[in-house]
Amino acid sequence: MSSYTAPSQIAQRQLEYFHGKHVLIAGEAEDLFCLELAKHCESVSIFTTHYGYHKQFEQHTNIQSYFGAQLEHDTKADMLLLYWPKAKAEAEYLLAMLMDKLGVNTEICVVGENRSGVKSIEKMFSQYGIVKKYDSARRCSFYWGQSKAAAKPFKLAEWYKSYPLTIGQDTLTIKSLPGVFSHGEFDKGSELLLETLPRLKGRVLDFGCGAGVIGCVMATRNPSISVEMCDISALAIESSKATLEANGLNGKVFASDIYSDITGKYDYLISNPPFHSGLDTNYSAAEMLLSQAPQYLSHAGQMIIVANNFLKYQSIIHKAFGEYQTLDKNTKFSIYSATKK
Repeated sequence: MSSYTAPSQIAQRQLEYFHGKHVLIAGEAEDLFCLELAKHCESVSIFTTHYGYHKQFEQHTNIQSYFGAQLEHDTKADMLLLYWPKAKAEAEYLLAMLMDKLGVNTEICVVGENRSGVKSIEKMFSQYGIVKKYDSARRCSFYWGQSKAAAKPFKLAEWYKSYPLTIGQDTLTIKSLPGVFSHGEFDKGSELLLETLPRLKGRVLDFGCGAGVIGCVMATRNPSISVEMCDISALAIESSKATLEANGLNGKVFASDIYSDITGKYDYLISNPPFHSGLDTNYSAAEMLLSQAPQYLSHAGQMIIVANNFLKYQSIIHKAFGEYQTLDKNTKFSIYSATKK
């Protein structure tokens, strides 16, 4: 079936590995191969840090999906099917958390694109047991192994990367988990955005908050505003909560697949919009963010975003708002502003 991603297609060639197993799927799964897999094994459940992926399973009641930064629920899984994530640090994080949760003798299958560095699973898994490559096709590899050694107890707090960040007059402590956008470093586009922002008032949304840098700087500079932050990633949500707490700031942080969980109207919608999905470039989320923004802004509410100069967002913003301004620009990024009429 060509509607499956290449990693799922290689897993599909190896269905005999899954017979009689209770399979837990984790990592960068992006399709519904799990529905087919469920016909070949005892049960399938999913752990995902991606809210959009999680939401798809509301209509598939035979598959239990868990969303979060870590798996809190008990599971009868005796096999892990790991879709190799694009950040190696995230793979380490998922293994540490899930091997502690699932325990000794858990079987593991790992699938991933060769260009994503999936071969590093052999070394990474060595602390738990041996994993070996058994198939390769479509520029992907399939590994199988089994955990023989107990994992050390997983503690979320130990996985935050914490670093000080000075922006203008303010120095903040940023906390970020593996796999979060610009993990452990400050993005130059966000820096230009923060240098350009006006004084803010009212209800302000940091859309695609990552580690919470933009939201926390806005809250620090504009103490009277009501700051909210949303992201599709559970790892980003936990990071933003930790960054707020580390700086003694208040704000609401929640999961949303673009506008899925957004309620009410905002005076400001501020964003460094995401345009990556997996290893490839994907603009659909950013396009939806821009085109529907006026619906979520109060009268005279303002959207201010930063974008790489090569992204053709101007026409989308113009169509949605009628007009827009370029507040600032350098060789790499532009800051666009549009006001709801």
